[in-house]
Amino acid sequence: MRLTTTSLVLLLPCPVLMAQPIAHPVTTLDGRRLSAATVDRTITEAMARECVAGLAVAIINRGDVVYMKAFGERNAVTHAPLTTASTMYAASLTKPLFAHLVMQLVQEGRLDLDRPVVSYTGPLDTVAKWAELMADPRHGRITARMLLSHTSGFSNFRFLNPGERLLINFEPGARYAYSGEGLNLLQYVVERITGQSLTVLMRERVFGPLGMPRTSMVWDSTFAADLAMGHDSAGTMVGHAHRSAPRAAGSADTDIRDMATWLRVMVRGGTEGGSVLAAMLVPQVRIRSDHQFPTLDTLTTSRDDGIALSYGLGVGLLTTPYGPAFFKEGHDDITRNHMIGFPSVGSGMVILSNSGRGDRVFATLFATLLGDRFSPWAWNGLTPAP
Repeated sequence: MRLTTTSLVLLLPCPVLMAQPIAHPVTTLDGRRLSAATVDRTITEAMARECVAGLAVAIINRGDVVYMKAFGERNAVTHAPLTTASTMYAASLTKPLFAHLVMQLVQEGRLDLDRPVVSYTGPLDTVAKWAELMADPRHGRITARMLLSHTSGFSNFRFLNPGERLLINFEPGARYAYSGEGLNLLQYVVERITGQSLTVLMRERVFGPLGMPRTSMVWDSTFAADLAMGHDSAGTMVGHAHRSAPRAAGSADTDIRDMATWLRVMVRGGTEGGSVLAAMLVPQVRIRSDHQFPTLDTLTTSRDDGIALSYGLGVGLLTTPYGPAFFKEGHDDITRNHMIGFPSVGSGMVILSNSGRGDRVFATLFATLLGDRFSPWAWNGLTPAP
């Protein structure tokens, strides 16, 4: 493997964060200094107000994790507490982790972002999952750049289409429309190029080198001892899916320490010239859709022009008075996650929640504890902080 600036960033030993609470004072983007007790109180009050089962929170100031704690329960039946070592479902936070891997392959010259992906796979009619794409000649124009920036023309998932068919709904590259299906296609391409399972690739090239021992693309039985069960919006415990196959669109399990580790790498190294991290943060497409979901709606707005809402490679992007920022959400009916990073000032914040109500506190917590009043909450279907 050719050593580049990128590979040096990935292979040098990373400081290991202890899987236990960290409680130092927090300095917000707008200069407010908050004691750890104030942060604790703000979180617990917000959770009580919205009946959130559990939250794990990490805050980064000047490139270091200054605050990391877990609140509430990991299991509403046994009332076991959520901890900073509790395994939680990453959902779509899997996507930027996967993009990290993809950009390594780009740096190594094994994958060209602008080469049609079918040139790496050969005809897709021999692969049942992707065969129906061959009926649309536009499939031959889809590139890795389009798949990472959600401009391929796919819906989010094929089961949302009539007859659950995989369709190209608009000219590839023409506009933004979020698609987990597209990331899964890119996973197939990556596995063909490398000859390895995504589970192995992510463990050996991302999670291992960065020091993320409790993150896996598939279920790991060692996670069972401290596992956060998901809870729906009514507070009913639903459980946790033990996923046996990797999916780039969202199969990873993780914990708050590991996600803070990844975010810390991003806010500390994302501006280094030539690195995979910097490449992920280059705007690829401007977004003027009124909302992210449903993905194929064509309603547009100028509401987010002030932050130049865009998409990079695996992450959303916006401009702020504190420099460019990147963000990513991840959710299902029993999971709500969100993170944002400000590389120019080395700040960031990530929240993992095992509650379908978790995102009801996001806008308030990110604004109060980080000073983030720029995230496109309305675009994500949430009410901005007052």
